[in-house]
Amino acid sequence: MRSPVPRFRDVERQAGSLQPVQCVPPCHERQNTMWFVRDACGIVCGVITWLLVFFAEFVVLFVMLVPSKNLTYSLVNGTIFNSLAFLALASHFRAMCTDPGAVPKGNATKEYIESLQLKPGQVVYKCPKCCSIKPDRAHHCSVCKRCIRKMDHHCPWVNNCVGENNQKYFVLFTMYIALISLHALVMVVFHFLYCFEDDWTKCSSFSPPATVILLILLCFEGLLFLIFTSVMFGTQVHSICTDETGIERLKGEAPTWERTSCWEAMKLAFGGPFSLAWFSPFSDLSCRTNASSNIPAPPQGEIIEEDIIEIPLQH
Repeated sequence: MRSPVPRFRDVERQAGSLQPVQCVPPCHERQNTMWFVRDACGIVCGVITWLLVFFAEFVVLFVMLVPSKNLTYSLVNGTIFNSLAFLALASHFRAMCTDPGAVPKGNATKEYIESLQLKPGQVVYKCPKCCSIKPDRAHHCSVCKRCIRKMDHHCPWVNNCVGENNQKYFVLFTMYIALISLHALVMVVFHFLYCFEDDWTKCSSFSPPATVILLILLCFEGLLFLIFTSVMFGTQVHSICTDETGIERLKGEAPTWERTSCWEAMKLAFGGPFSLAWFSPFSDLSCRTNASSNIPAPPQGEIIEEDIIEIPLQH
């Protein structure tokens, strides 16, 4: 039989969480500081991402465009490819170094709960892992070791969670990687055709075997990442439009929030009405009106022991 009190926050209980947990004291972190997750796997994946983009840059420039006899072809494709690659890396950096929406650590204090001015009978939940009062739709990430608002998933390729504050940059990253992958594949096809018609020794500054190997590697990389990032891009846009994060869909959580329309959800995720700023990794989400984006620092006090706190009824 289900509890009459609506369970609108995920407690994320495990067997070990029933034992007393050593919680860290309230953490008053400075706002607008650089966010970086110190995870070895994520750092390695992030470095590999940049190296793969630089490899594609090398092959496109020095194997296909620089040796080309058509200056207009080289300038146009070089400008397009380098612009998209720059936007992809900038989006990756913003997705990696932007706070995804972390809840302040150790704010599960009596003083903080009183400052929320909750209604009598309302229930709030404490995360037993980071000792935070969990907002609606927040989930705990075992890699970031924080509760993340509207957490979609933790992505090792950006060494960060994809959450409320950085989902735009992750969507842009997948989109620009898919575009440069498609562009590279098209240029590889045209370069192969050009080399077959002409002398292989004249269509590249490298030897024919080296040219073939580099083009095949770029073709494999472009095809792999085109498929992967296109799927991720579509998944993210679907999550935004349905107002349901990946982890909520995976857990099969019944929606306890009022769903927004697809267009309103897109405007919320990308920071305002449709404009060129949607496609820029340098524009901030200044139009976000969600009050949870400006969570005050929790008052000092002792961390409560209960994981489920019900506001007492007034007599």
